[in-house]
Amino acid sequence: MAAPSAHDPDQALLARIAEIWNARAEGLISHMNLKIEEPRRDSVRIRMPFNPDFTADEEQTLIHGGILTALLDSAFGLANFLAVENVETMATLDLRVEYLRPAAARADVMVEAECYHQTRHVVFNSGRVWLDIPGRPEVARALAAFLVTRGEGMSFLEKLATGGPGA
Repeated sequence: MAAPSAHDPDQALLARIAEIWNARAEGLISHMNLKIEEPRRDSVRIRMPFNPDFTADEEQTLIHGGILTALLDSAFGLANFLAVENVETMATLDLRVEYLRPAAARADVMVEAECYHQTRHVVFNSGRVWLDIPGRPEVARALAAFLVTRGEGMSFLEKLATGGPGA
């Protein structure tokens, strides 16, 4: 992740939130070893280093579709935390992935997730996945909807960033 500018406190906060989010990863997401490259107010770009444990073929080159889905779901969650004010909880309502071609290569997987619309209780996302190889086209696109609850006080991300209550 690029170092945030000392002159951009918003970018510094986004970078800190992304760092905390990644440090608190558990289970499969932790094993993915995700690298947050570009946290922005409404979107995020994440790199997943190639891992042969996530392949579905004997040659260990084809990334399993379930891994791509989990990667998208996680990236959408972070994009939502960055974009939505005062998020307390979040749950995936709908996640549709269109697999455009096999994710076959021993290369890092890139995902970009965007929070493109919000209502009081539902957040909508779009995303895309590609392999970090010059000239390689997208391997998947996705749309998602998340149910969110919002609090009145300090947001979940502010709690994490400041080490406040429940962090």
